[in-house]
Amino acid sequence: MVFSSNLFLFAFLPSTLFLYFLFPQKNYKNALLLLASLFFYAWGEPQYLALLLVSITANYFFGLWIQNRNRNLFITFAIAFNLLLLGYFKYANFLVENLNVLFSLQIENKKIHLPIGISFFTFHAISYLVDIYRGKCRAQKSFFELALYISFFPQLVAGPIVRYNFIEKYLSKRRHNFFYAANGIRRFIIGLGKKVIIANPLGELADAIFNSPIAEINSTIAWVGIACYSLQIYFDFSGYSDMAVGLARIFGFKFPENFNYPYISRSIKEFWRRWHMSLSAWFRDYVYIPLGGNRVSLSRQYFNLVLVFFLCGLWHGASWNFVIWGMFHGFFLVFERLKIGKNFLKFLPKILQNFYAIFIVMIGWVFFRSPDLTHALGFLKTMFVGNEIEVISNEISRLMRSHFLWMSAGLALLGFSPLVKNAALKLARKNKIFVTLGDLFLLAILLFVAVRISAATHNPFIYFQF
Repeated sequence: MVFSSNLFLFAFLPSTLFLYFLFPQKNYKNALLLLASLFFYAWGEPQYLALLLVSITANYFFGLWIQNRNRNLFITFAIAFNLLLLGYFKYANFLVENLNVLFSLQIENKKIHLPIGISFFTFHAISYLVDIYRGKCRAQKSFFELALYISFFPQLVAGPIVRYNFIEKYLSKRRHNFFYAANGIRRFIIGLGKKVIIANPLGELADAIFNSPIAEINSTIAWVGIACYSLQIYFDFSGYSDMAVGLARIFGFKFPENFNYPYISRSIKEFWRRWHMSLSAWFRDYVYIPLGGNRVSLSRQYFNLVLVFFLCGLWHGASWNFVIWGMFHGFFLVFERLKIGKNFLKFLPKILQNFYAIFIVMIGWVFFRSPDLTHALGFLKTMFVGNEIEVISNEISRLMRSHFLWMSAGLALLGFSPLVKNAALKLARKNKIFVTLGDLFLLAILLFVAVRISAATHNPFIYFQF
């Protein structure tokens, strides 16, 4: 079940909200949210609901044991359990495939289906256990409240990664009022609009270009394809995060922000402070700092950065493309810490610093989007060298003539920076009539999105595959 579907918008969400605000007590509300979250997951992955419940149950007991028994022994065992669970479902096929190639083996490699959201709920569990070990929080005594934390449907399948110590107080006590609910609804509609009105049309063209044989696209088309994908993945994932934050607010929870206009960054370092911030913070706090952080020698810092982004790439998927994408970013993070990199950025005017960051990010997205390394290298060659073709495919030509596509692209260019948001907030502060007009505009967006969804034009969120 996805947020941008008729089933979610017109059946699951309204019925859940109605029952939630009908129940008077917190325990009943939590029980309803837990059941709704398990139903939400089971709708898309019924065969893996048991896996989610096993993960929740195991980590519930791990938390109690880490707090009350041999902490070192149980934290090691608990992290190993979670990583092995993730490793089997996400990386077993990748490992066997590479062992067969490297050592000329013939190990049978039966396809293992990747459960939706396993990377996210595993990272939630690990952060919970490590924070207990570090003394940042107490183990949750209520099995059902821990189950709600791990399985809460707004963030279950695609984040953001919410730390337990951030959300703990909302599990036991939270406030509900019209102001919170209204802000949550507004945020949800904005995210829904990002997904359906901007990301989906751009994604259609990006898919058509990336799915075409390399020999059938030229340099211009290749640049159009990666530009569309760069905007698609931002508005798709930030749209999901907006919806998750908005839904949580409606139910009285407060989630951390996950995006902060990453395409206005003037360095790769700044980009990762603005892109998927919950994941960046997770790797910083649970991998980079334990490796020594900035307390070790410069050479060790550089090694740790590349290692962290190797793991970040691998987290995104069992493919060498993702590994290269992660290490590509790690390389530029190291470059920007070196004297030559610092001087290079200082030499550039601010606008060129922004172009530098966007250019590097777009090159990285080629590896992220391509199905394999051969395709990625061929696509990059086409971007910079080109192919001699006279006619582009009918599908690409049709999509590029779409007025709605160009409207989406225009909205994307308006929305990737905070200028429009800041202008709207300034108007709202000056006169309350603009708040009303803004709400009417959001209502129009919701109605338009409903029409688009009914026409079956939506596609799954990109980060569902991770």
